[in-house]
Amino acid sequence: MNRKHTLGAIAVVAMTAGGALADGHGLPKVPMLTLEIAKKMAAACEAMSVEKGWRMDIAVVDRGADLVLFHRMDNAFLVSTEIAIDKAKTSASLPFPTRMVAEIAHGKDGAPGPVPGIAHVDGVITFAGGLPIMVGDAHIGGIGVSGNSADNDEVCAQAAIDAVAADLK
Repeated sequence: MNRKHTLGAIAVVAMTAGGALADGHGLPKVPMLTLEIAKKMAAACEAMSVEKGWRMDIAVVDRGADLVLFHRMDNAFLVSTEIAIDKAKTSASLPFPTRMVAEIAHGKDGAPGPVPGIAHVDGVITFAGGLPIMVGDAHIGGIGVSGNSADNDEVCAQAAIDAVAADLK
């Protein structure tokens, strides 16, 4: 086979393989977290925060824990920037709210945590305010909110998820 035919054969194989991947033949469809959805989430969290008088930092990451959107409200604490991002990354890396990670690390109701060492892993947050973003059973990312009490941070993160529930089907 000459070089021209060899390159042509390679191109046909590459297009066929690429087409199979693009068409999803044999591959599961995985929902994606889009920038549009992340913006809606941040807007919902901000709206609640304004109503309550909170100043929040809001981070949304995809299932690879890569930042999709970061939104810092006026006068939000600067230190909350990294906390919000780490809360989102924790809930994207583990399919649990960061509140549950706290229970895994520190325990609950006086019982010791089953994995206390997780509290010493860089970037893992062990207090409330980070939630996984789910579409059915698919874990597609995480949201982290910081700037108020951990409980209020979590309430705001949940409001963000609730605001896009219809989009996450």
